[in-house]
Amino acid sequence: MSDRPLKLLLIDQDPIFRLGLRVTLEAMLNLQVVAEVETDTAALQILAALTNQDPEAVNLVVLELGSDRSVNSQLQGLELCRLLKTSYPNLPILLLSAVQNQEILAAVRAAGVNGYLLKGTPASEIIAVISEVAAGGSHWVLNTTPPSVPISPPPQMPWLRLWQNQCLSGINYVNASLAKVTVKLQTPGLPILDRAVLAGQRRELLAARWLLNHLLISAPEQSPLISPTEELPVISSASRVIVPTNLEPPLTLLPEINPSALQFDLFSTCINKLQFSLENVSDVPLEIDILREDKKRELLYLILQKLAKQIEDLRAYQITIEQLEGFKNTILFDLWQATVTDFFGKFSQVPIGGQKIEVVKVLLQNPRIIQTDIFNKIPFVVELLAYLLFQTDLQIDNQVYLADSDAAKAQALIILENLLIQVGNSVLQPLLNYLADVEAIKKNFYTRKLISTREIERFRNDLSWKYRLNNYVNEAKAIFESRYELFVLASRGIAKTSVYAPRNAELAKLSGVPLFVTLGLEFWDAIAPRLQSLLSFLGSGIVFVLTQVIGRGLGLIARGILQGIGSVSLSEKNFNRNSERQK
Repeated sequence: MSDRPLKLLLIDQDPIFRLGLRVTLEAMLNLQVVAEVETDTAALQILAALTNQDPEAVNLVVLELGSDRSVNSQLQGLELCRLLKTSYPNLPILLLSAVQNQEILAAVRAAGVNGYLLKGTPASEIIAVISEVAAGGSHWVLNTTPPSVPISPPPQMPWLRLWQNQCLSGINYVNASLAKVTVKLQTPGLPILDRAVLAGQRRELLAARWLLNHLLISAPEQSPLISPTEELPVISSASRVIVPTNLEPPLTLLPEINPSALQFDLFSTCINKLQFSLENVSDVPLEIDILREDKKRELLYLILQKLAKQIEDLRAYQITIEQLEGFKNTILFDLWQATVTDFFGKFSQVPIGGQKIEVVKVLLQNPRIIQTDIFNKIPFVVELLAYLLFQTDLQIDNQVYLADSDAAKAQALIILENLLIQVGNSVLQPLLNYLADVEAIKKNFYTRKLISTREIERFRNDLSWKYRLNNYVNEAKAIFESRYELFVLASRGIAKTSVYAPRNAELAKLSGVPLFVTLGLEFWDAIAPRLQSLLSFLGSGIVFVLTQVIGRGLGLIARGILQGIGSVSLSEKNFNRNSERQK
């Protein structure tokens, strides 16, 4: 051990256990708990922020693998372990968990986790193992080697032996084919169509193997071919495909997509992209542009955490897919309200006119404007929630993306990023309307280049013009062109993209100036080709006149002048010669 203390990150859903563990560990001089978090999303956020400042800010992660009663929670914890090992391969992980399922622990160990201890282990042993794992060692208290596969003796009767041999032969063939298909599915950059075909083949092979196993079990005097305690499959976070270990699960068709794992994978990718620059590189001003870079990142992180909590609540209340549309506005309003409260502080006050004003109360006083200006114009909210909650296929940009495909994840990520940015705008809009020039707020939140009163007013005017243009021109144009404009997190900053979407119903409801804009666009589309032809014809005529008529005329005049000058010079020379002869 060196003189520097080991810096630990604690991840556990139980706040009481975290508190007790933190107190116990910090009693040791050579251990320091730099952060403790409850959720996976918060863990990734804290870890990314710490390591950006100092690559050695965390020396060891101590985590609980979800809940010992929830398989989904345990699988989500497994996904966290895989992501941590992928993003931080040199960061040791110690699993301090109540989970004792050997199959889950085997998968965790295969993911690269360095050690495991059962909750309830004496503190002295925990501290010793922490030192051992942080120093590069490994500590596992359970035998995670999958049990051997018992095969019952063959039946004595010839026809039963023939029956078994046929079934075994079929199972071996199916397993071999299944392994080949699974390997192909893991090929990077596989086209969407090929991936869909291979996924269909895999489902067929799983069904065939299930039938063969049941036929074999139903044979007289035949016991199950494979032990029910066989090792569980490992789920690949990259392709959402079940990757078999040495043995495939024979009797149970496990779901190929775990909802929590799918959500975790998507949110983790978004968290990684939030480490990029958040400068607005689009041509549209955004409310969040007034924030410092660190405050902008903090706001988007917070929205992502609140959204994850809302999705957990929707699962707990067992909301159906048909109810999502009706709950859309409530979900967005609750997300906005919770974010405003936490971002500015529930009891935050600022001095205005000799009195203290509660910031949150002022910002939440008029939600109808937020609903009209921002929430009603955020596209694909219901589709994103249905994808995360029920793994529905995504129909975006005039294509259908299978829920378990990388393309669906990419499209969902675009929708999620746009949602975060727009909700962030909704958090800042009332601030700019009511408390824009308060010194305490400017000092704590604003970027340096927009901190003066003049720059703030110029920024507010730009936003005001943006809303006018959107209400009367840009939105009508986007509806007429059947597209949505979305803001995304790119490597260079916040950029803008567009996707196709049928918007005929909205087009039919347009009136006033927006309707006039669409009629003007249609009129322009009608006359543009003819006008271009006319201008082309007129242009050709002008070119002909300039070159063939005026140009030639000017050329003839110039030639005549030159010839005249030449004739005069020749005459003068002849005159001079004659004069000399006469002399």
